[in-house]
Amino acid sequence: MKRPFILSCIFCLVAGLLVGGVLPMPWDSDGPPAVNTMLRAPSSTSSDPNGLAGLSPEPLDSKDNFQLLNSACYVLQALKNSDYATVASMVHPEKGVTFTPYSTVDFTTDLTLTSNQVKDLEQDSSLYTWGRADGRGSPIQLTISQYFAQYVFNADYTQSSQIGVDQVMISGNALENVAEAYPDCRFVDFSIPGQSASSQGMDWSSLKLVFAPGETCWYLVGIVHGQWTI
Repeated sequence: MKRPFILSCIFCLVAGLLVGGVLPMPWDSDGPPAVNTMLRAPSSTSSDPNGLAGLSPEPLDSKDNFQLLNSACYVLQALKNSDYATVASMVHPEKGVTFTPYSTVDFTTDLTLTSNQVKDLEQDSSLYTWGRADGRGSPIQLTISQYFAQYVFNADYTQSSQIGVDQVMISGNALENVAEAYPDCRFVDFSIPGQSASSQGMDWSSLKLVFAPGETCWYLVGIVHGQWTI
């Protein structure tokens, strides 16, 4: 294991020990570590999403920021690498993962995919309806890969300068209801503030990863994209 990777792992894990709140910490160029709750590469099989085969995993402490942030970093790095099999291994086996294009979670319109659908993302050319476009109200009809490019990893969130645990870091005029929509879950908000002076900060974007507690690990149940809306 290379030294920069080790340092990156330690950095993210130490941050996970901090109180749930504002975590303003830029990652280095290597991004967050490809680790899960055990500080090692987990298995990518759906039957062992957290790489604990052959071990006796301890019960999950759902109040532990260490494990939560570590799992979020792991999913984020997999998204950056377009490693959808790894992302799928973290998806809740029964609830699936729900995609929200504009901050406000609405289970009547937001699309939910199973882990198998996420795993086969690059091979699936079907058009899905993901909700309605902001300002126009027209259906968002995209393939999975198109949606991911526009509403999931539209920016390099491994370089987020603002990270919140159970806290929304940046918001616009859209209702931020992730905590209410997922009452028994926790989330990590990766936010990139506006960069252009001419936009007056309205070019910000964010990605919230929502997790539900399992017996021994966190499962991904929601991916909420945020940006300025009209």
